[in-house]
Amino acid sequence: MSVPGPTTPGSTSGRRRRTAVLTAALACAALLTAPASAAALPAAPSPPPSPAPSPAPSAAVPRLDWSPCRPGSPYDCATAKVPLDHAEPAGRTIDLAVVRRQATDPDRRVGTLFVNPGGPGGPGTVQVPQNYDTLPQEVRERFDIVSWDPRGIGTSTAVNCFDSPEEARAWAAGKSEGFPVGEQERQAWADAYEDLARRCEKRDPELLRHVSTADTARDLDLLRRSVGEPQLNYLGVSYGTILGATYANLFPDKVRAMVLDSNIAPSAWTGAAEPGEPRTTTQLRMGSDLSAAATLDRFLALCGSVPATRCPFSAGSPQATRAKYDRLMGQLRERPVGSWPYARTVADTVSGLYIVNPGWKNLAERLQALSEGRTPEDPVYPPPPPVAEPSPYLGEEQASAVWCADSPNPRDPAAYHRLEEDSARRAGDPGRYWTWATAPCATWPAVAADGYDGPWNRPTAHPVLVIGTRYDPSTPYSGAQAMARELADARLLTNDGYGHTALFNNASSCISSYEARYLVDGTLPPPGATCRPDPGRTPFS
Repeated sequence: MSVPGPTTPGSTSGRRRRTAVLTAALACAALLTAPASAAALPAAPSPPPSPAPSPAPSAAVPRLDWSPCRPGSPYDCATAKVPLDHAEPAGRTIDLAVVRRQATDPDRRVGTLFVNPGGPGGPGTVQVPQNYDTLPQEVRERFDIVSWDPRGIGTSTAVNCFDSPEEARAWAAGKSEGFPVGEQERQAWADAYEDLARRCEKRDPELLRHVSTADTARDLDLLRRSVGEPQLNYLGVSYGTILGATYANLFPDKVRAMVLDSNIAPSAWTGAAEPGEPRTTTQLRMGSDLSAAATLDRFLALCGSVPATRCPFSAGSPQATRAKYDRLMGQLRERPVGSWPYARTVADTVSGLYIVNPGWKNLAERLQALSEGRTPEDPVYPPPPPVAEPSPYLGEEQASAVWCADSPNPRDPAAYHRLEEDSARRAGDPGRYWTWATAPCATWPAVAADGYDGPWNRPTAHPVLVIGTRYDPSTPYSGAQAMARELADARLLTNDGYGHTALFNNASSCISSYEARYLVDGTLPPPGATCRPDPGRTPFS
């Protein structure tokens, strides 16, 4: 998940929020122990591999005619044509928008690194250029950095269920922001998503059946071949970890180096423990509600441990600051502050925890304004990157098309309220938010024609590096532990820090160093390696 929760289709501010939440960067690091050679380290024990899946028929390798995205831009753009259905390579084709920034030290170039910024629904042609500087310097020097808008997303052949942005905005206005509160809002949500499903099914039902993670993994292999790489170098964050794990098991002999940062457990994505009708949502299987609650608790405790000059929402102690937050939520449930009701504030709080610097201080400022009865100031977003389409349409049907067709979620709209109450009892406000994140799936009209649900333990040509953050409001640390356990040969690197993804928070030079060494020459961190934020780069420092 590159960003939390749904985004308003056709809304410029929604699109900017979606991109900007991944834009702020930190620079920090921590505990560094001596690296060990990948070749010298024994593979982690794994169960015997399951039989290999049947390969898809071979498709033509797309030609990438690179040209500057804009005059004077350091980024090159191209379009790749790939089969809609990889099982029918001679049939309908779709377009993939691709972006590249060449290695800054070409004499020492290692190859091409493909980066997926998450989602599903993250437009790589925008978010990777926007966050280019968060990549370790040596990685930028020695790799061409390539990303793309996955099929169904952004500037690629995209899922778009509306005739105009105005129509999309009118649809979004029919439901509450964040999540529904009360029977009337829950019914409005159910009606809105049933209407969305009808619209999407009419527009391009064939496309809806072919935007699965496995389809995108096969696209990625064609892109690898198109740049002439014998094996894949890949960095995937959040949802990009499931994409990476899928690729690693479809094309295990093609893995040269793969970094999976802020992981979704494969078994949680596929609902492996829930045969038959799914009883819960993807995020609840992942434990996003519990992880977000723990991260929010750390935010309030750290905020309350410093004066208000450093954290504006501080009430002088962790206990008092937690109580202040609870009072604010109770007040907002009774009466909104301007356009800020309870649900919008909870959604903003969870998303505000993604990027620690400056996100946590900015979140504290918004909460403080609300506690004083003031409407928070609009955020200031960074300028768009110099790419061809810096503001593509990113309606929430694009993420839903991947998520709902690929990962099992309850088909009964009424189930979400029951699950919400259960989650709220164990995780508080964040549980309500995360429960409703996949509500579109209750009435989604398509199932992936060629999805992938395992095995996940096929031995890869080289080991995979898995990074997990202790306090992540979206993908819990347990997901990284599960990913490292479920893959055949993976090494877990622990980020003892905060926020969603080590990459986009860029808080630890320890993480960056391990990442660069692994990508450049295959050197893995030692077993049990842990990194912490650099001194002076912790929250509210």
